[in-house]
Amino acid sequence: MAVVEELFRFLVLMLSFFGTLALAGIGLAIIFGIMGIINFAHGEFIMIGAYSTSMAYQFGLPLIAAIGVGGLATGVFGLVVERLLIRHMYDRLIDTLVATWGLSLILTQVVRIQFGGSFAGVPVPFGTFQYGGFSASMYKIVLGFAAIALFALAYVILMYTDYGLQARAAMQNKDMARSLGVQTDRVYMLTFFFGSVLSGVAGGLFAPLTVLTPSMGSDYIVKAFVTVIVGGANVIVGTSGAALSLGFIQTPASQIFGTLGGRVALLVTTILIIRILPEGISGVVTRD
Repeated sequence: MAVVEELFRFLVLMLSFFGTLALAGIGLAIIFGIMGIINFAHGEFIMIGAYSTSMAYQFGLPLIAAIGVGGLATGVFGLVVERLLIRHMYDRLIDTLVATWGLSLILTQVVRIQFGGSFAGVPVPFGTFQYGGFSASMYKIVLGFAAIALFALAYVILMYTDYGLQARAAMQNKDMARSLGVQTDRVYMLTFFFGSVLSGVAGGLFAPLTVLTPSMGSDYIVKAFVTVIVGGANVIVGTSGAALSLGFIQTPASQIFGTLGGRVALLVTTILIIRILPEGISGVVTRD
């Protein structure tokens, strides 16, 4: 009984860690993988999704609909950012990094001025699940399956739509794609919108599990970058594989050494993977 209980605890915690890492990284992975742009305001995009979701929920929308509103609001905001700022800095990696870092500082202060130091959150749905002496929030389990669903959605869009075909062409060889008639600027605009929507949805999904503050994005930006760096160039395979691998390491470390030990194990594992696999997990998976 004790062995089964510990195994169940491990699986639930791993699903929760996987969901958190995957959701934190997927929007960043889409934008960086296709556009080659590092969005240093990614954490604030997650924050916008969480705040928008909370506001929609307070207006009476069901949680699923509120999360959709949060994703759409973040996507529209991302579209404005891309049109006013990012599109002037294509192929200028350092410039976009500095610009989005400045944007993150501005967003944090604007939200703090507008809404104060904290914002009304969303109650955790679905209650708890108990097995023996172990109990866990059902929502943390749902979070893992939500991440899988978003990866499946991203895969379908990237593999079976005209936009996905053009995005993959622009990612592999932008100049060749442009010479074949692909409007790469339009593809990049849609990509930034798509990645922003996914970041907003992630923020909405995180809203019931975290205190909503203007600086909440900093809690997720490190997890997002770690997941994307370990994953490598392939958006779907790399990011999902990195989230699964890192979650597998973080779970026993957290069980044995606590939350801080889990985070330390996460960072140490990231350093080792980067050292051993410079191209990330996707470099191994896709290698001929």
